[in-house]
Amino acid sequence: MSPRRTRVQSGDISLAVYEQGDPHAPTVLLVHGYPDTHRVWDDIAAELAADHHVVRYDVRGSGASGKPSGTDGYRLELLAEDLFAVAKATSPDRPVHVVAHDWGSIQAWEAVTDPGAAEHIASYTTMSGPCLDHMGHWLRRRMRRPTPRHLKQLASQGLHSWYIYLFHIPVLAPAAWRFGLARGWGTVLRAFEGVTPRPGHPHKTLAGDAARGVRLYRANMLPRLLHPRQRPTAVPVQVITLTKDNYVSPALTEGLEKWAPKLWRRELPATHWSALLQKGPVVARMIREFTAHQEGAPAARSLVEAQHGRGPARDGEFGGKVVVVTGAGSGIGRATALAFGERGASLALCDVSAEGLERTAELARLLGAEVTTRRVDVSDGKEVAAFAAAVAAELGVPDIVVNNAGIGHSGTFLETTEAEWQRVLDVNLWGVIHGCRAFGELMKERGQGGHIVNLSSAAAYLPSKMLAAYATSKAAVFMLSDCLRAELAAEKIGVSAVCPGIVNTNITRTTTFSGLSAAEEAAKQKKFTGLYARRGFPPEKVATEILAAVRSRKAVVPVTVESKVARLASRFAPAAVRFGARIGL
Repeated sequence: MSPRRTRVQSGDISLAVYEQGDPHAPTVLLVHGYPDTHRVWDDIAAELAADHHVVRYDVRGSGASGKPSGTDGYRLELLAEDLFAVAKATSPDRPVHVVAHDWGSIQAWEAVTDPGAAEHIASYTTMSGPCLDHMGHWLRRRMRRPTPRHLKQLASQGLHSWYIYLFHIPVLAPAAWRFGLARGWGTVLRAFEGVTPRPGHPHKTLAGDAARGVRLYRANMLPRLLHPRQRPTAVPVQVITLTKDNYVSPALTEGLEKWAPKLWRRELPATHWSALLQKGPVVARMIREFTAHQEGAPAARSLVEAQHGRGPARDGEFGGKVVVVTGAGSGIGRATALAFGERGASLALCDVSAEGLERTAELARLLGAEVTTRRVDVSDGKEVAAFAAAVAAELGVPDIVVNNAGIGHSGTFLETTEAEWQRVLDVNLWGVIHGCRAFGELMKERGQGGHIVNLSSAAAYLPSKMLAAYATSKAAVFMLSDCLRAELAAEKIGVSAVCPGIVNTNITRTTTFSGLSAAEEAAKQKKFTGLYARRGFPPEKVATEILAAVRSRKAVVPVTVESKVARLASRFAPAAVRFGARIGL
């Protein structure tokens, strides 16, 4: 539905205001930056309009709003009056939730730090725009005590702010916008931000808005930075730090709790404009969680973790993290679950064996871990998808996923039946695919990174004529992990392929063998179980390597001596490895 357009008068300026959604729902007021118009919020406004009254406006000097005649007309106090005027006109009976970006954030800070702000503003979500007074104090503190870290921060922000210096050169910036930059603005965004600008902002209109908008910098920057005021606020503030921002460094929010004691800090791996133009659903979710909590709803887990001074609900290295482990009913899966649980993680565990799963959960709870369990056959994509949805609803989107579930099978290619091939690939390969897809989509949508661990095997790079199906499945997991790592790198989601060798788990007790009778198969299982037990490498050591892989975001992790030797041999002596496969090593 197209937004409803109205006009609101603020002093001698008429503001173009756009509303959508239910007017009786909580109001979210979106304030755009420079050189944008209200259209930059299109994606986020559409998302929020489902359950909010969404209000946007073209700030003075831009879009369809009035244009001040001189630089004084762009002073922050006038911009704050505009915000209050729109808030009062569109939501006269209840405070609004302000969300702002870039210069919208800078001017919104002026309103939020007004002594009477709480009467009209219920909460404030800010992206890529500091309070200039806070920034002035931030600069002073670092200049008075120029430690190496402070000098580095000053240098970094100085480089980020290169354009501000140019905007203070008389004639230069307005002329650049009017005579070329506006026409090439789309190219600039695509080249440096990786985004495409919104349609409906012709270059002639953009040129005029941007040329006039330079006055924002000239009217406010130096006065506020050189003579900063004390500007605290009692309004709840959510800071969304864009970790790839080319203009505002994350360090600028350090010490913000002094001015905004009700503070929540969240991160989003996005550039300055991609947060709005590409990651609208993620930003909308963060806004929705924050506004809902301020309206009285329980805080989402991610919001609890983001609150300043509260921190993770549990202590430990992985305190506050949600970890999923498949095949958690025994062996490496159980050891991994207990290792994460012991270090503070909340656990979401699944296995095809309900009995083994409950035993793991019991042990994890003895360690103090929060645990949820579900019987899942990972070869069934619908079951895995349902498990992922349940985890997200109960614990939140996981931070770490360990796709561990797997089965063993021995047999040459010609001996292995089609049904046996199908069973091995369904569990060992498709189980990993299902887990990566179901949880990877949730992680990507959340937009806050994470890590996926896929259990491959030394068999992935150590061929054997007796492990045709098993080795093929694990080699496929190995390559899948490489492909997925490349795809998810931009989302800050790491992917590790963990490759154990001979580990003392119960996989040998359930391994199947092609072409053998039940009695012969049982004898083989007993034999190999004894061999693996004598090898004496426990699953707890594999769990230790998995945790290390998550910490270091390591791509390939051979575990056990034989796995490491095989990895080296496969890279530097592949002919020898292939010869070993022929003679049955």
